[in-house]
Amino acid sequence: MKTANRLIKEKSPYLLQHAYNPVDWFPWSDEAFKKAKKEDKPVFLSIGYSTCHWCHVMEKESFEDEEIAALLNDAFISIKVDREERPDIDGIYMTVCQMLTGSGGWPLTIVMTPDKKPFFAGTYFPKVNRFGRSGMLELVPRLKNVWLQRKDDILKSADEISAALVQAAEINFDEKIDDNVFNSAFSEFNSRFDKEYGGFNRAPKFPTPHNFYFLLRYWKRTGNNDALEMVLKTLTEMRKGGIYDHIGFGFHRYSTDRQWLVPHFEKMLYDQALICTAYIEAYLALKNDEFKTTADEILNYVLRDMTSGEGAFYSAEDADSEGVEGKFYLWKADEIKKLLNDNTDLFLKIFNVKPEGNWIDQVHGSSDGTNILHLKKSFKEFADEEGISESEVKDKLSSARKILFNYRKKRVHPYKDDKILADWNGLMISAFAKAAQAFNNSDYLLAAEKAADFILNKMMTKDGRLIHRYRDGEAALAANADDYSFMIAALIDLYETGFNIKYLQAALKLNEDFIKFFWDNNKGGFFFTPVDGEELIVRQKEMYDGAVPSANSIAVLNLLRISRITGEISYEEKANRILRVFSRAINASPAAFSQALTAYDFAAGSSKEIVIVGNPEDEKTKQLILKIREKFIPNKIVLLKNPDKKNELENIAPYTKSFSALNSKASVYVCKNFTCSLPVNNSDDLEKLLQ
Repeated sequence: MKTANRLIKEKSPYLLQHAYNPVDWFPWSDEAFKKAKKEDKPVFLSIGYSTCHWCHVMEKESFEDEEIAALLNDAFISIKVDREERPDIDGIYMTVCQMLTGSGGWPLTIVMTPDKKPFFAGTYFPKVNRFGRSGMLELVPRLKNVWLQRKDDILKSADEISAALVQAAEINFDEKIDDNVFNSAFSEFNSRFDKEYGGFNRAPKFPTPHNFYFLLRYWKRTGNNDALEMVLKTLTEMRKGGIYDHIGFGFHRYSTDRQWLVPHFEKMLYDQALICTAYIEAYLALKNDEFKTTADEILNYVLRDMTSGEGAFYSAEDADSEGVEGKFYLWKADEIKKLLNDNTDLFLKIFNVKPEGNWIDQVHGSSDGTNILHLKKSFKEFADEEGISESEVKDKLSSARKILFNYRKKRVHPYKDDKILADWNGLMISAFAKAAQAFNNSDYLLAAEKAADFILNKMMTKDGRLIHRYRDGEAALAANADDYSFMIAALIDLYETGFNIKYLQAALKLNEDFIKFFWDNNKGGFFFTPVDGEELIVRQKEMYDGAVPSANSIAVLNLLRISRITGEISYEEKANRILRVFSRAINASPAAFSQALTAYDFAAGSSKEIVIVGNPEDEKTKQLILKIREKFIPNKIVLLKNPDKKNELENIAPYTKSFSALNSKASVYVCKNFTCSLPVNNSDDLEKLLQ
């Protein structure tokens, strides 16, 4: 029987996966670093997450191997970190890896001194040397020997690396955003756009939905239809490709190829949230029904498979099942033929299923006879070719899909990471809230409210500060900038959906704490960790919009919205300060800051403050709200003043005291450029004001 190590006491699914390794793992703790100092050993830090495919591979090859474990236990004090629980630690040491090697990824491997200063970095290492990549059997003894024989050199190198890390985090710029920054960003995207398959660059292809948010606003700002075409083409091709789960819905992490065919099969909550929001916005801009259907399907997947009994959202589903990546999602032609009757030929044809398989495993360079379901034509194009109606195609495929879905349910499912993260829940709450608005769907509003209530009730300290992670009945770990920024945005979105004032009040309270504990009073911008958080070798401040938008980028938009809501100019000044701090980087590579530019578009563009005066249960009020929501108006805030509870809003937005219903009927005020229109209370007049 295997003996458990210290990780058995942790809540993280990733750490628990390693709890029976023969490696003498520690969680990140003072105990580990004290032991390293006492025994004069370097620290072997391994960072990953529970649904990471190559993390599983390295565990099987090395961390479960007695020989490798003996070497690690002899040479190092070994620490395991879940990057999703401790993004602060991951952010620092990933930066180190990128500085030292030019790239990064997970599993992240760092070797450092007992005082947390790194001197070696890499990602995945096999057990033995392979294809020019050092193996653990050779690497561990070499690192041990270097520590014992050349410690002074190692300590000097570690000091230099740490100093460079601190210097890189020192942002001393105070410049304005270039007047041409929107055009420059568009030109970058245009030059990289794949006109045949959509997306940017060749392969691998990541969805990066905030690029679409920017492009839609650029189209709205300039009327440039090329920007709109990039969004239309990419979202259409993504939905057709194998990156989309055509049987159970939801998007996989990214495509390993140019065509969106072969995905990395893990499903992340943040991808569902961000991609869904892109489809919602594109639907509003284009009125493309397939985009609405896709958004609905993503949300149905999340409600079905990624929602806890209490309404909060789980983190991820693994790529692997039964030790094979993608096995749960792959199909053999004969398997489908046995399950389907009348619709077999139609299904095989439209989803490009072949007896010999329809994809090549890039790792092994061969096909195993399985198929990744994907479309090469739209349902309409296929229906026209077959001489049948589009509705008939959809009906037959829907019936076939349900049969395959029920069959697939009996397979061994990929592992589900059921921890609840405040930041990712914030993104998902926003997606549900925006879908509730765009599609007039009260069920989506209810889902968003349940998740928000869970966070506000179960993931707060006694003094009202946010907590990062909840799992197995325990809320723990200090919240970071992402948690605050994404939850503030979610609560504002939620208020603008159901107009429940408690969510706006909660957003304002979180925003005050965010400023109090995270704001850089010297230079501006938000640090990733709070002022009273654990002292690490550097306190980072991030603006780059990677797979997930940065906290500072989201915070700019939050501050602008709160400034417009409250009439307090100080929030807008802070938003401007953030942009000035990061301006040099934004001006140099604007497409890398697409979410920041989305926020800047709100500040520099034609934003609207819309105040509805009326009882939210009144049919006339509802009609006016629907008129506002049917349009793509990205740069706006929407407030509702209920005459029966007018003090609720007036206490937050004092300027609304003078707003009253016209002729005692539900009315709307539209304010723009610090000037408000006269109130209107019919849809035609409102339509004109919204143009």
